[in-house]
This record gives sequence, C-alpha cells and structure tokens, in this order.
Amino acid sequence: MYTILGAGLSGISIADHLSKCNIPFKVYEGKSHGGGHIHSEVVDGFTWDEGPHVSFTKYDYVKEYFAANTDQQFLEYPTRPTNYYQGNWIMHPAQSHMYAVPQPLRNTCVSDVKAIREELPANYEPSNYEDWINYAFGKTFAENFPKVYTEKYWTTKPENLTTDWIGKRIYFPEITDMVESADGPLNKQTHYITKVRYPEKGGYYSYIKTVEASLDINYNKKLESISFQNREILFVGGETVTYENLISTIPLPQLIINSDAPEEIKQSARFLKCSQVLIINVVVSHPPVVDNHWIYVYDRELYSTRINFTDLLAPNNGIQGKCGIQVEVYFSDYHPLTQGIEAIEKDVLKELVSMGLILSEEHIHSHHTKWIEWANVIFDQQRIGAQDKVFTWLESIGMKREDDDLEPMTDWDTKQTQQLGSIILAGRFAQWKYYWTDDCVLRGKYITDCLKQV
Repeated sequence: MYTILGAGLSGISIADHLSKCNIPFKVYEGKSHGGGHIHSEVVDGFTWDEGPHVSFTKYDYVKEYFAANTDQQFLEYPTRPTNYYQGNWIMHPAQSHMYAVPQPLRNTCVSDVKAIREELPANYEPSNYEDWINYAFGKTFAENFPKVYTEKYWTTKPENLTTDWIGKRIYFPEITDMVESADGPLNKQTHYITKVRYPEKGGYYSYIKTVEASLDINYNKKLESISFQNREILFVGGETVTYENLISTIPLPQLIINSDAPEEIKQSARFLKCSQVLIINVVVSHPPVVDNHWIYVYDRELYSTRINFTDLLAPNNGIQGKCGIQVEVYFSDYHPLTQGIEAIEKDVLKELVSMGLILSEEHIHSHHTKWIEWANVIFDQQRIGAQDKVFTWLESIGMKREDDDLEPMTDWDTKQTQQLGSIILAGRFAQWKYYWTDDCVLRGKYITDCLKQV
C-alpha cells in the first residue's frame, strides 16, 4: 500500500497511473480540492488559473494524456509574449528584438555584448547567474533587463543564483542576434515556446479534473506532523494514519520541519528557499487592448512582475466585451512582504492604468487577490548543499537516491527506471526542482514504471 501526501498534479498523476496498474494506494490532500498549482476557479464570471499556465511539452505522452482528459476539447495556437520597459513594448525575448529598445540604450547594449564576448573565451564558465547574464547579453542589457527581472521574479540578486536551472529557458543570443535585431526583426524564432495548448473551457485545471474525479481522495487532510520512526502521519484535527510506503508531493521543507527528523536536518530544510506570489485578478469593462498572452515587466519601481490575460488564453475564460487581467507580485525570505496586501493591490491597479492595459480607473469592474505560499524554488548558492543533506538523511530511513536528484530538471529521454525505497518524493516542491506540468505527469508515470518492476 502506498500513501500519497498531496493531490496536486503530481499526486493525481501518481494515483492515476497506480490505479491503472492495480497498485493499491490512498491519497490525502490538505485542501478541499485537488490540482495544486493548476487548480482554476471562477470569480466574477472569469476563470482564473494560478498564473499563466500553458502546455508546450515536447512529449507526445503528455500531449495525449492532457488531450484525452479534456475529451480532445483544447485550443492550440502560437503565443505572443512581450515585455514592458519604461513605456516601451519589446517583443520577447528582448535580446533578439533590440530594435524596440529605446536609444541610446540600444547602441550601448550592442557595443557592450560585442566587447564582453571578445574579452572572455568561448569556453567561459560563469560562477553565478550574474556572471552568466553579463556574458550572455553584455552588462548594460543585463543591468536593465534580466537583473531587474531576476530581483522581481526570483526575489534575490542574480549573483546569489546558480546557473544549473537555466537550460533552454533563457535564450543565449549569438552576437549577430543582438546586432542584427537592432535594425529590425530577425527572420527566425528565438523563444523556446512556439505553440501552446490550453483547454477550451474550465481553465488549465480541466487537464486533470476528470482524472481527479475518478479517484478516491481524502480531502481536508492537512499535515500537522509526521513520525518517520513510527511511520505515522498526524493530520490537523487529530486524525492519524500509519503508512507502509510514503509518496510525498508536499513541499520538502514542510515535510521535514514538521517531522521527527534531527534538528540539524530541519535546519538544512530551512535553508531551502522558495518564493511566494501575490496574484491580483482584475475584471475590466473593455476587451483586451493587446493581443499578448503574457507580459514581463522590467520596471524596477513597479510591483507588477508578470501579467497575463485569462481570456486570451481561452475565450471561454471570460465574458465578451470585458477582459480579465492577472498580475503576479513575488516575495520570499530574501524579499519579504512588508506592506499591506490592499495597498499593493491599489498600486497595481494604478500601474495597469499607467501602462495602458486598463483605459481608465472607471473601467475597473472588480478585483480580488490570492496569496500562494509556494511559488518558485529559488536555486540559490546554498540550495545544493542543504538539499543533499536532507536527501542523505532520507536515504538513511528508506529513500533511494536518484542520479539526478540534485539537478533542477529531469531529462525524461535518458532517465532509467530503478528500485525506489519506502519513501518517494514527487513534484516541484517535494523534489525541489524546476518542474513544469509535463514533468509532474511524467513523474507519476516514472514512479509507476519503477514500482511495476518490483
């Protein structure tokens, strides 16, 4: 019997795959619903996801899995993300759309990237993310764009981040990309997302909602503590259950700190940093004034970090003649929340008007906020050491280490099945990885493939 903690996408994927193989399990979820970060809710007639979720997976298995769960009722289209910088609109990624960067900043950026690429060798290995962006884009571009966005989105300085999480998520331009795009658009695609899929109705949650409904999930079972020694879980309210084999999809620090782990291991878990996000959802009494699915905001003085239009993701997410604008504002131990949420919400509404995304304050129909405690794993300099200590201790009580368990991403094309122990971790926050939704689905399949061999 496998006890699964958490019914987010990873937990549901695991349960679904186990169910299809007749492997017994029980699922416990702290909230009154599943889905985790891909849960969608309807407020004021608009469907709101927790951020701009879209599926752009390269894996046919995940494409077919999501398509089947929506009864093939999904949309597929190219996206048009863009950037806002001091009143200027610059298509994304900005480093290959330099013609939209205002002068004289544009010329300085181009000359800087030429200089640093000539100065440093081709095999240069940056020691941190700040070194990486300086080398990739030149110091002037780095200072005005990725450095500012890093401090807003990742909530810490780029020098405090490693580089192992980057992968293909940030476009590393050739010098010619920045030079030639300063004169006009390039004749090629440079963003890693070219085409996306999104459910026709019901929000991103529709990709897993029917699967969740088919499973027997114990809701409102929030973890209070866990005894690894006694293999016993205590839920808020006093209910206890024992487990034979534990599959945890809840955040790793939460699991460890609320357990009977040694204090030094709990302290290592506290060194694992994650951001929180305040989401401001706004219903506006006019259609979207842009056709960009989401927007990155590079102005340091603005709270708004990333903005999306829920009805541009799918028309059924909104109401004709109106639009739903969603804004993300990030915080963490590095950048704690020090101002009241209502005050931030008020400032964000003014920002949307000043950016021209809302025509006037009179067009604001309604607005509400949502606080999300676990947003993005922060891949800072202390992460690997702290995570390794926690994993080494978990190994001593039954977890089997995996070759890539300290890597931010998983290469599913090369990952081999192995024997898994009595403790298994699954998902972005449980494994402390930079997982997207396809990773969560594939983790459920991978775990089941491993267990079938036992």
